[in-house]
Amino acid sequence: QVQLVESGGGLVQPGGSLRLTCAASEFSFSTYAWSWYRQAPGKERELVARISPVGGNTGYADSVKGRFTISRDNSKNTVYLRMNRLKPEDTAVYYCNAGWSSPVFDNWGQGTQVTVSS
Repeated sequence: QVQLVESGGGLVQPGGSLRLTCAASEFSFSTYAWSWYRQAPGKERELVARISPVGGNTGYADSVKGRFTISRDNSKNTVYLRMNRLKPEDTAVYYCNAGWSSPVFDNWGQGTQVTVSS
């Protein structure tokens, strides 16, 4: 069973930056596209960024385009999400999972809380 561990969240002021990290135990990590999702209180989980298996292609939700950057290091089974110019509406728990348009694994990590507030 794959294990997903997200980290790097925290409290940041509007306009600030954070870098999230997702470490996956999946031995075939490099064969999957990987994605970052987020879930705000009272809202459904949404996909915010995705990256192809070798990193050549990326995709972003309109709400984060130009502010967030997804990257990966296949040698470390790790996916990153660099978040710049954060807004209060970015406040959510952030999760990672394999897959380009829908999650591959049924089990999710604990997520990492991002709170953007002054």
